[in-house]
Amino acid sequence: MSQKRSIFEDVNDSGSPSSSKAVGVIDKGHRGARRGIRAWLMVLFAMVVVMIAVGGLTRLTDSGLSITEWRPVTGAMPPMNEAAWQAEFDKYKQIDQWQIQNQWMTLADFKQIYWWEWGHRQIGRVIGLVWALGFAGFALARKIPTGWTGRLFLIGALGGLQGAVGWWMVASGVTSGEGMTSVASYRLATHLGLAFIILGFIAWYVFLLGREERDLMQARRGKEAKLFSLSTGLLHAAFVQIILGALVAGIDAGRSYTDWPLMGGQVIPPKPFMIEPLWKNFFENPGLVQFIHRIWGYLFLIFAVVVWRRGRASAHAGTQFAFNTVIAAILVQVVLGIATVLYAAPVHIAIVHQVMAVVVWVLILRARFLSHYPVTRSIREG
Repeated sequence: MSQKRSIFEDVNDSGSPSSSKAVGVIDKGHRGARRGIRAWLMVLFAMVVVMIAVGGLTRLTDSGLSITEWRPVTGAMPPMNEAAWQAEFDKYKQIDQWQIQNQWMTLADFKQIYWWEWGHRQIGRVIGLVWALGFAGFALARKIPTGWTGRLFLIGALGGLQGAVGWWMVASGVTSGEGMTSVASYRLATHLGLAFIILGFIAWYVFLLGREERDLMQARRGKEAKLFSLSTGLLHAAFVQIILGALVAGIDAGRSYTDWPLMGGQVIPPKPFMIEPLWKNFFENPGLVQFIHRIWGYLFLIFAVVVWRRGRASAHAGTQFAFNTVIAAILVQVVLGIATVLYAAPVHIAIVHQVMAVVVWVLILRARFLSHYPVTRSIREG
């Protein structure tokens, strides 16, 4: 007579108890080196975050135009002697930033801003090398899971594009006789926006590789479509705010009005359309650019509260917690934004504000991911 079995007991195809889960056909065909690739992507993720932070510090210290040439290979080596340093300094003296703004600089002062820009570019080179070695290694070992080759190649392609966009940005400020003392703000916004796009792809892939294919296929059946749609909208709204923040940073608009909630004692800052033609005010008028950044921030916060309330009603505890972390991070970011304004964007507060934008971005992505692939609790676990 057969023994009674618990209704919670796992069984295999023959009907006997199974002490371990067998790997299904789906996972056999898609597995590859999922853990290894995920770890590699996490390293890339951390490096991109560092790249964004160093890029922000490079901008805040007005160091971005200290290297006036784009030498992807030979530029990896910094000046090695005083003659080489003087040659770099002489090149810098030819551009408008030095001639209009920084004629007070000595060679020692120049070295300080040079190292920021060199370090920023060097991190970019290292990221490219880490991607290339990892991609080639997994490809040659035939360890890339089915359907992932294009995704992993995309990250490298976007990284290469980012390098070109970076020089396109710097070139806008490396001028002589045009009166430019900084890079074009819209090019800076494009550069930062692409960095967040790259970061978003890496984070999403890390989330996907953290779970087996069979788990993802099953979880997709429980997708909370409305919540996924709302979190997608919140992600887009966050991206717009990031771009607006880059426009503010590009023209130092964060230091133009340091009162809050008013601007210069008014709701709308004085002379919001003083530049001709009219459209230039939305990119080059510090008062208007900061005003738009503030207003979008208020709208973003209101929308975030709406999405958070919907997230709290999720049937899955993990999804609820994800949206709780999103709203908490956004509230911290709002406080940091106000502090940045009140203290006229000092370097230490402004850079924390920028890094916090990365945290908000990734947490929204995480909440969106769990809306699409919720983690369900089994009867045994519950």
